[in-house]
Amino acid sequence: MFRRSVDSFIGAIQAAGGSVRISATYRPKERAYLMHYAAAIANGAIAAERAPAMVGVNIEWNHGSTERSRAAAREMASAYQIVYPPALVSRHTERSAIDMAISGLKNKKIKDASGREVLIKKDSDLHAVGASYGVNKLLSDPSHWSDNGF
Repeated sequence: MFRRSVDSFIGAIQAAGGSVRISATYRPKERAYLMHYAAAIANGAIAAERAPAMVGVNIEWNHGSTERSRAAAREMASAYQIVYPPALVSRHTERSAIDMAISGLKNKKIKDASGREVLIKKDSDLHAVGASYGVNKLLSDPSHWSDNGF
């Protein structure tokens, strides 16, 4: 269901002359675990030795010292291109979110889901258009859109 909403929204963006770069969609729980704890350890929110194990994920968070553990976690977080601390369970793990960069729409008209043309003067003008398709903007995260805005 959400995928159809996203496909329709992206189609409208492209028809209006905009472009979309998708950086994340579905996130398996194993990836969410790795991203979550890599960020948490890298930022010092949790000590490596306190990160819980996950069945099916073979990783050693503790590298013998706080400095080495945090350095390895920072390397992993960087490889994942983490900007905001990832949640263990999110709209991504539930197949209801997408991270995407949208460009090329300023001063162009785009059709919302009802067919009404909307002039995009600033990025936030696109939020109501997305919502008309069932794709809602999470305001605190520049690239995140989901079925419910979270």
